[in-house]
Amino acid sequence: MTDLQQLLADANPVLDPEAYIFATFPGAHYADLASLLPIASFQEKEGLTLVIERSIAETAGVSSQGLFRKISLNVHSSLQAVGLTAAISRQLAARGISANIIAAFHHDHIFVPEKRAQEALQAIQDLG
Repeated sequence: MTDLQQLLADANPVLDPEAYIFATFPGAHYADLASLLPIASFQEKEGLTLVIERSIAETAGVSSQGLFRKISLNVHSSLQAVGLTAAISRQLAARGISANIIAAFHHDHIFVPEKRAQEALQAIQDLG
């Protein structure tokens, strides 16, 4: 689906109960850290970034710069859709809530500071 108004109306955001961290591992590759069961990864020139469940990170002794909660949009948005992440970013920015958005094949996922997760969820729901 690519129609922005329809995407926003059908977003059906769901807040994951788990907390996550973003961690970076200079010089590492995904295969080196697959045991951490990351839900997302990105290889940058500075190192590998992983998004890991808090409990797994704590057990492994992986440090982070904060805890985040994941809000998943349960609408199948096309990778060609225009404006969805911009609309969500604007809505959260207007409330001073940081957002780290990952677009996967089927859904978009917004990581927000754990302490503001409920407020962020409401803000996204208000878009529909």
